[in-house]
Amino acid sequence: MFSRLFGKKDRAAPPSTQGRRVYAIGDVHGRDDLLDALVREIGRDVAAAPPPAQPLVIFLGDYVDRGPGSARVVETVLRLRDENQFEVRALKGNHEEALLRFLDEPGFGSTWAEHGGSATLASYGVRPPATRTDPVAWAEAAQAFAATLPAAHLDFYRRLDLMTEVGDYAFVHAGVRPGVALAHQEERDLLWIRGEFLQATGPFGKVIVHGHTPMEEPQVTPHRLGLDTGAYATGVLTAVRLDDEGQRFIQARINRAAA
Repeated sequence: MFSRLFGKKDRAAPPSTQGRRVYAIGDVHGRDDLLDALVREIGRDVAAAPPPAQPLVIFLGDYVDRGPGSARVVETVLRLRDENQFEVRALKGNHEEALLRFLDEPGFGSTWAEHGGSATLASYGVRPPATRTDPVAWAEAAQAFAATLPAAHLDFYRRLDLMTEVGDYAFVHAGVRPGVALAHQEERDLLWIRGEFLQATGPFGKVIVHGHTPMEEPQVTPHRLGLDTGAYATGVLTAVRLDDEGQRFIQARINRAAA
C-alpha cells in the first residue's frame, strides 16, 4: 500500500467523501486471481482500521476480456454484493458494451475478438470461432454464448451504472468531456474518452476517478485519479482507498501475466 495523504501543509483540504470509506478498483480484465488477492488486501485494510459505516466498493468497469477469468470476475463481484460486507457499485466499461453488442449483433464478434473477446467466450465454456471473419461461426458462437451465460451475469451486464458520485468524487470508466457538466455527459464519452480528458487540466466539477487508459502507475492530479495499471498484462491490479483524510493506493501483484 502507498498513500497520498493531506496534511497541514496542503493549501486545500482533501476532497471529501462525506465521512464514507470508499475503495475504487481499476480495470480487472479477466484477472480473477488478482481481484481475489486485492479483495483480501481490502479486507485486511478494513480490519486494521474499521470505518464507522459500511465501506463502499466501486468497480470502474472492464471486468471482461483479455484475461482468462472473466466469468469468475463477475462471480466475485456478485458474491461481494451478496455477502454485504461492503456496499458494491459496479460501473459499465467499454468492454461490457462490446459484450452486449455481440449478443445483439453476432457479426460484431470479429471486432470484439481483436480486443480480447475470445477470452471471455472461453471463460464461459464457449469455443471462439477459429476464423475471425466467418459470420456463420460467429452467429453460432453468439447463440451458444446466450445459452450458456447465466441469467445473473446477463442481468449484471445490463444493469451496470455509467457514473456514481460520493462527496467530492465522481467515478466513471473512461473519463468525462471537459467543459460539459457531469449531469450532461454522454455515454460514449464516459466509456471511451481518452485524449481530450487526459490532456485537460480540469477542474471537472468533481475529482474524477477512472480507469480505461493503462499506465505503469496510478495517475494522480488534483482533479483526477487514473487506476488502470494494465492488470491483464502487468499482473498489477490497483485500487484506491478514499476517505476524508486522503487517498491510499492498494495493489495486488502476481507476476504471471495473463495469456
